[in-house]
Amino acid sequence: MKYLEIKNLKKSFGDLEVIKDISLDVEEGQVVAIIGPSGSGKSTLLRCATLLETMDSGELIYLGERAVTTGVNGEAILAPPKQLKKIQGYYGLVFQNFNLFPHYSVLKNVTDALTTVQKRSRAEALAIGRELLEKMSLSDKENAYPYQLSGGQQQRVSIARALALNPKVLFFDEPTSALDPELIGEILKVIKDLAAEQMTMVIVTHEISFARDVADHIIFIDGGIVVEEGPPEEVIGSPKNERTQAFLSRIER
Repeated sequence: MKYLEIKNLKKSFGDLEVIKDISLDVEEGQVVAIIGPSGSGKSTLLRCATLLETMDSGELIYLGERAVTTGVNGEAILAPPKQLKKIQGYYGLVFQNFNLFPHYSVLKNVTDALTTVQKRSRAEALAIGRELLEKMSLSDKENAYPYQLSGGQQQRVSIARALALNPKVLFFDEPTSALDPELIGEILKVIKDLAAEQMTMVIVTHEISFARDVADHIIFIDGGIVVEEGPPEEVIGSPKNERTQAFLSRIER
């Protein structure tokens, strides 16, 4: 089953055409890694997919339900608010800079949306939160505050927070870019563990070796278009397009 469909997405900022025409599908249980040079449109694609940016035109579909369609005038039309709210519950997003609430404890950061958005009981939210913190090896940090944690620990809290709402699709926007090199490994392990559990994920990353190891499908974006896509052994191991070859030749993989 297709969990995510993006069709003919276009996005400009003023005169700058960031995404010219991108389409992609993500199947249930699939891990898709999006790679490409800085400024290629990777993060903008993710922000459009999670409705943090408004598409200029195109279609956005989750589990067969349309979040965005294109009207007769060619402009993007959002689904009605009630439907949109339901669709937004299908996905979670892990930011590169954690985006934790500094005045909330670790446990409250993870459980807050459970009680405020999903209206779960406090007891149920605490049980879910503590289970996820244990999964992230952070049980001893539930009463700590973000400033008391390492970058890697903060990112693991962010992942637990996203997982708490039980999303169908989990997005990662450069999840290791704000971390010191020695902390990157712990986040990559968490994501690999989620992949082993058949979590459907879309990951924008500059970690090419990680993308090769964890993803089922690689998408190489440059200049606002999909230049090449396919399994890791083809796109990263034996790229056919010259632009892909040139990009990967400058990257350690």
